[in-house]
Amino acid sequence: MSSPVFRQPRRRHLPALALAAALGGCAVGPDYHTPAAPTDARLTEAPLLGQTVSAATPGGTAQRLTVGRDIPGEWWTLFHSPQVTALVRQALAGNPTVTAAQATLREALQNVRAGQGALFPQLSASVQAQRQQASLAAFGLGSGTATFGLITGAVNVSYTLDAFGGIRRQIEQLNAQAEYQRYEVEATILTLAANVITTAINEASLQAQIDITNDIVRADNEALRLMQQRFQLGGVSQVEVLQQQSLLDAKVATLPDLRKQLQQTRNQLAVLLGGRPAGYTMPTLKLNDLTLPADLPVSLPSKLVEQRPDIRAYAALLHAAYTGVGIATANMLPQITLTGSLGREGTDLPNVFTPSGLVWSIASSLAQPIFEGGTLLARRRAAQAALEVAAAQYSDTVNVAFQNVADALVAIQRDAEALHAALAAEKTAAASLAMTLSQYEAGAGSYLAVLTAEQVEYSARLTLQMAQAARFTDTVALFQALGGGWWNRDDIDPKTAHCCGVLP
Repeated sequence: MSSPVFRQPRRRHLPALALAAALGGCAVGPDYHTPAAPTDARLTEAPLLGQTVSAATPGGTAQRLTVGRDIPGEWWTLFHSPQVTALVRQALAGNPTVTAAQATLREALQNVRAGQGALFPQLSASVQAQRQQASLAAFGLGSGTATFGLITGAVNVSYTLDAFGGIRRQIEQLNAQAEYQRYEVEATILTLAANVITTAINEASLQAQIDITNDIVRADNEALRLMQQRFQLGGVSQVEVLQQQSLLDAKVATLPDLRKQLQQTRNQLAVLLGGRPAGYTMPTLKLNDLTLPADLPVSLPSKLVEQRPDIRAYAALLHAAYTGVGIATANMLPQITLTGSLGREGTDLPNVFTPSGLVWSIASSLAQPIFEGGTLLARRRAAQAALEVAAAQYSDTVNVAFQNVADALVAIQRDAEALHAALAAEKTAAASLAMTLSQYEAGAGSYLAVLTAEQVEYSARLTLQMAQAARFTDTVALFQALGGGWWNRDDIDPKTAHCCGVLP
């Protein structure tokens, strides 16, 4: 999207512009139009495959990519995990960022209400009673003093004629800001749900890596025990014992870092759920309890801008920037104000209600800025620059959104291939280890070959496990990149939003 460019109106044209606006009742400044949807034919550089490869292991389900498929509001239920669903719901109910986003929206809606009040006459009532002693000499009436009272009551009316739409532009800007907050709520909910699921999957992956390492450590401990027995009987050399000990120590050395990552991940999950680490007691998720969704949606490029809450939010900011130019333009034009007052006045309470006690006034005023040291012109130019900034930021947000989707789609395709390859590598490594052990026990191989095969098998098991976790996190990333189906949920009370024109 190209940045909007505006020409400065010449000052000699301002009177004509003011007259035309006053007669037509228009709102000065550029009108906002929803940016055109992208016309890209696809989301990725290369055409997408209709289905990923499969692997006969948990997380290895083949996934079908369906263009135009809708996204359910609670997309996390597609993993068919009661624990995942419970985690997300707990986070949405307890995380302070959601509470803050909802409260910020309510604040913005009330600001819209407050701004709408400027379209109506402003009424105020006043009552004043005073008692005063005056010197008669001041009026040439001799010496002495006189004491008198005055009671005044009036209703005052003031109305600013919005001839050039400055007030309407301000209300339009407040509405745009409220719309921005409305989509910030959706973006907050989407990000939180995705972070909770991804963090829970990472926790499960780390726990699985620890379990695999512990299995290998137990097997290596047993192998070391047998090796030491054979060494005492003269069946193996001390070098082979030290090699086994070194391998065992290397495995044990990896556990502290894995446990650190696991605990830090649980701490992060505790905060995402709205609590603190000390009170977190949720059991660790198991990847085998998750179901990888077999059917995945792929939105059309033209629909993506409607689905992504961050794009909708930046579109609202762009709208607000358009109105800023109108507001700055209206401030350079005449301001017309009508005022009136109706009341009673008298020296005492009985006199206030006599016919002679009635007082009233009516007035109009027109104020045209003439010279303010270039302030108003500079503010209009600043508003135009802010509009160009908002247009560029909107364009960048759209580009990044398309990148997010393309990255997720590529990851789903390639990580499915990686899992398929990792499974084959793990099977080969396990078979190689079994054969190497058999040869060594038969006296036909070296123990170094056994250690090498064991290390390869251990690495293959870890790689397989991480590849399984990646399939789930890739799916989460795709749902997040596509907008998360917020349009199929009721995160915000429609009555509250409709009251100020925030929702369509």
